[in-house]
Amino acid sequence: MLAAMNTRRDLDFSGLAGLLAITLILSFNQVVIKVTNDGLQPVFQAGLRSLFGVICLSVWVAFSARKIRVRRDEVLSGLLLGLLFAVEFLLLFLALDITSVARSAILFYSMPIWLSIAGHFLLPGERITRPRLMGLILAMSGVIWALADRDIAQGNLRGDLMALGGAFAWGGLALTVRLTPLARSNAETQLFWQLGVSAPLLLGAAFLGGPFIRDLAPLHIAGLGYQVVLVAFAGFLAWFYLMQQYKASTVASFGFLSPVLAVLFGAVLLGEETSPAIWAALALIGAGLWLINKRPRVAG
Repeated sequence: MLAAMNTRRDLDFSGLAGLLAITLILSFNQVVIKVTNDGLQPVFQAGLRSLFGVICLSVWVAFSARKIRVRRDEVLSGLLLGLLFAVEFLLLFLALDITSVARSAILFYSMPIWLSIAGHFLLPGERITRPRLMGLILAMSGVIWALADRDIAQGNLRGDLMALGGAFAWGGLALTVRLTPLARSNAETQLFWQLGVSAPLLLGAAFLGGPFIRDLAPLHIAGLGYQVVLVAFAGFLAWFYLMQQYKASTVASFGFLSPVLAVLFGAVLLGEETSPAIWAALALIGAGLWLINKRPRVAG
């Protein structure tokens, strides 16, 4: 039964359109987080996003036919899901406070690499073939290059490692959704566990990070609103719908566009440096993730 539950279909047009929209929203969000960090302490900002996100989710459930169902056998899985979500965004928000959008995007969106490796051993139908192995080698080469080159877009080793740690937590979150009793839960329930558990954890951790308010302005409030409505609520909810319908590595590997778009947004909107080295690292990661996501030819 578990194998059948974990069987997902290949990407179709509706899935492609949904992934494009989510990719644009999440890529731009890297810039939004960095800008909003100027007005709000990063961890406090992440906690507020989860808190208001779960409120939006509750309103959605109240006025729709969808339901949040908390089953007894899902409690431990749900707590783990929320913990991973909290760690993922605690690390990402802190990384964006001390490093550039470009570097953070390259390392954070390396998640499909680690998910594909884990999926080979843990997820039915997602084994690493020769083309996918070549893709993993290319993509990991790009990540190593980005980590090793301290001149790529104002590098900061601590920020780099935080962004990479966020990618690991994101991959663990995707596996938790697929391999635990939460796999049979709807997207609203999965998102409820993420936001509901992470909100108190992040807000509690914010007390260790200094003053909650920095130089708050209307722009930062708008940035928080963008994250609550378009990212924490609509974006993540849609991502979980797609994870329930399509192969996990396919959904994740489509993210090869995300670091490219995030680098472009950072360059255009924040004036960040885009050196040949950063585009070379991006090219390796993009080519690698394309191979990971490439469908095998069907004979005949």
